[in-house]
Amino acid sequence: MKKFSMGTFLIYLFVTLFSIFCFLPMLLTLIVSFSDEMSIMRKGYSFFPEKFSVQAYRLIFQGGSNVMQGYAISTFVTVVGTLLALLITGLAAYTLSNKNVKYRNAMSLYFFVTMVFSAGVVPWYMICRALKLYDNIFALIIPNLLFNPFNMFLIKNFMSSLPDALRESATIDGANDAYIALRIYFPLSLPVMATVGLFYGLAYWNDWWNAIILVDNRNLYPVQFLLLQLKSQIQMIRDLQYLGGITTGPLPSESVKMATAIITIGPIVLLYPYLQKYFVKGLVVGSVKG
Repeated sequence: MKKFSMGTFLIYLFVTLFSIFCFLPMLLTLIVSFSDEMSIMRKGYSFFPEKFSVQAYRLIFQGGSNVMQGYAISTFVTVVGTLLALLITGLAAYTLSNKNVKYRNAMSLYFFVTMVFSAGVVPWYMICRALKLYDNIFALIIPNLLFNPFNMFLIKNFMSSLPDALRESATIDGANDAYIALRIYFPLSLPVMATVGLFYGLAYWNDWWNAIILVDNRNLYPVQFLLLQLKSQIQMIRDLQYLGGITTGPLPSESVKMATAIITIGPIVLLYPYLQKYFVKGLVVGSVKG
């Protein structure tokens, strides 16, 4: 039987306390989202509210169609955008990790420059309009396909750590670069690909900027933008009530904020445990080896 030392006990104690401190804010958010607005106004956020209420969720899902349709749009954009972004980023990383490619260092410098300098919002918007990326589903997917060079360098460093003999053996057997990248390097790079996929998935799921700038059709609004609009409208109504001296009862602004957080982080919280082992391994190996 393994001896349980004081040092081991302190480590377990620290990890347990740290986990509790990380979990408590999420638990408080969930409880407040089901709290009555009047109890929040009187006593603030509390783990033991005076009265529970589902008014915030009823307000968000009233009618049902907008938010649920926004969920469908966000899910489609996240899945399709993440897969395409992973494909483009992985192929670029494979190219730059291939020692047989000429000027690969110069191309790496080119990508690195884009991490430091940006042209700004106006040229980006003009390019999107020129490419007809306006008021359609592609406006929510393609602009973010201009991959983050940091993600590309993560995958490149991981692929550079793989033995060159893999590529050479496959080339001798008649395989082309597309086959080597998709059938050999991509499966071996699954840890870092899962890590970068989580980065892209979070970016697509939380994106509301493209909807503000490039979409006018309400049927294409993602869930993040719909909830942002709802919170803005509730705050505007509260301000008008205050200025007009109207006292018809408080709108559930605080509970709606918490309910919005629960609704938006739900899919990511459920997905992350399945990717955690790949996330940790890929991030560490991809950032250290090169």
